[in-house]
Amino acid sequence: MDIEEQYDKIYRFCYLRVRHRETAEDITQETFLRYLEHPQYHSLDKTLQLLYTIAGNLCTDEFRKKTAVGLSETDASDDDIEDSVLSKFSLKQALGRLDSTDREIILLRYINEVPVNVIGKIYNMSRFAVNRKIKRILDELHKDLGKEELI
Repeated sequence: MDIEEQYDKIYRFCYLRVRHRETAEDITQETFLRYLEHPQYHSLDKTLQLLYTIAGNLCTDEFRKKTAVGLSETDASDDDIEDSVLSKFSLKQALGRLDSTDREIILLRYINEVPVNVIGKIYNMSRFAVNRKIKRILDELHKDLGKEELI
């Protein structure tokens, strides 16, 4: 079985679950990336099952993210919205004060949800070094944001 033939089928499966074209495309791509990252799981008779399992899990994760965001937005008062906007602005400023590599690592890890081992490969570091660097950057951000809250 050629996995390229399965791309459209996985996309349709994802689209039916998330009902959003771009999200379905992202999930489909992530499905194949995760599949290709783990060649030890490749088996001719289980390829399709594995692809659908990965896609289903990613769709479920997407649904959970949307539900969590939806619940927090509906329960928010005007004060909560104002605090949220101010927090986001403060975070954006704090991220702007980081050097470009540190900012990229944080954005890759927490915005793009890139696994630590992939970030390590990108920056030619061990995953342990990446974890230490992320911890240092987060500590720096916490200090920076803590100072602004005191003002």
